[in-house]
Amino acid sequence: MNPEPNASDPQMHRILVVDDENIVLVALRETLRREGYDVATALSAAEGLEQLKQGPFSVIITDHQMPGMTGLEFLARVKEIQPDSTRILITAVLSLNTVIDAINKGEIYRFIVKPWLREELLATVKNAVQRFELICRNAVLQAATLAMNDKLSRLNKSLEEQVGRVEDQNKQLGRMNQALEENLQRSVNLCVRTMETFYPILGSQARRVFELCKAMAGSLGLPSDQRQILEISAWLHDIGMVGIPRQLIKRWHETPGGLNEAEKRLFEQHPVLGQELTSFMSPLEAVGQIIRHHHEYFDGSGYPDRLRGEDIPWLARLLAVSVYYAECNFDGEGVMDALKLGSGSQFDPDAVRILMRSLPQTIMPKRQREVLLSELKPGMVLAKGIYTANGLLLIPEGQELNATFIDKLRNHNRINPISQSLLVYC
Repeated sequence: MNPEPNASDPQMHRILVVDDENIVLVALRETLRREGYDVATALSAAEGLEQLKQGPFSVIITDHQMPGMTGLEFLARVKEIQPDSTRILITAVLSLNTVIDAINKGEIYRFIVKPWLREELLATVKNAVQRFELICRNAVLQAATLAMNDKLSRLNKSLEEQVGRVEDQNKQLGRMNQALEENLQRSVNLCVRTMETFYPILGSQARRVFELCKAMAGSLGLPSDQRQILEISAWLHDIGMVGIPRQLIKRWHETPGGLNEAEKRLFEQHPVLGQELTSFMSPLEAVGQIIRHHHEYFDGSGYPDRLRGEDIPWLARLLAVSVYYAECNFDGEGVMDALKLGSGSQFDPDAVRILMRSLPQTIMPKRQREVLLSELKPGMVLAKGIYTANGLLLIPEGQELNATFIDKLRNHNRINPISQSLLVYC
């Protein structure tokens, strides 16, 4: 297991770049070093393997077409040597099916097409570093959980042998169960923050879905374990989106019918990736199943497994209607009409009825959308505060914009560009 880096210090993240073209190697090295990363380089796959013996790396970036060993072959070796490092492939020409197969097998995390855009490269590396941090932190949490489970087993045995200490030991057991629950909640919170960092709208979307699922769980009187599975599934239903390019997610939100077949196939893998990302802790195994199947259609035409009817887990059918309601761009009457129209084909009719019955008890967060600085208009209300690069607040969350505020932001941006996402309420 690689040691956990200090997430607040980019220099603590070591990145290995492998390319047989020195000019490309220098360009990547200097670009990443300017962002504060500790960058090591290698002119061949063999030299890169030697570098791996010198210590762990957070991210490993390699060209595909290299003499002696291809990038995919090199990264397959890397996976054996440093399995927690995030692996990125740079290529000019490569079959999309080959890349998707490599991603699904866990051999690579993302790929970058030459010539790359600097912003896309840096965003990909940043996400790769965050993935590495998430793996390290989850490993720590999992180790703590395993240690506590082991201790719990020994305590249970002690209970049988020491009847006179039952009360004290039960209290200790309760404290340990609480610690496990807190670890689980911290893991979920970390995943939600990861989604928000990667694509802010995913965080606000998760909050809307959570409120709907919470209301439905209360309306049905679900047992506590089923309620927890449904609510955690609501928080993490889009965690698999972190494996999809941001621009593709943006296009899907704006024009879902505008994706080509290859993009659709890639997009339809996000529930599968979501299941994989939630499998790091045993309490989330059931959550992974719900996430995998929340895009199945009642008539069998959904994805990824084309399940139909009652073959789709019940909680996944409840999650499906809540996700649709939370994402739908129609007004109140429009979304209700769409749900009724899809009842029996896209949605389980019982799930639709339960959602409608639960809506009066639901406190829904406002919808949010991401806008460009040039798209700001008077009357818009900020869903997230806007800060300077130094962390000083320019305009607070909830502020209704007018011409003065917008001019202030644009003037500031001309001098010190605003890099954060701009979120407004719909």
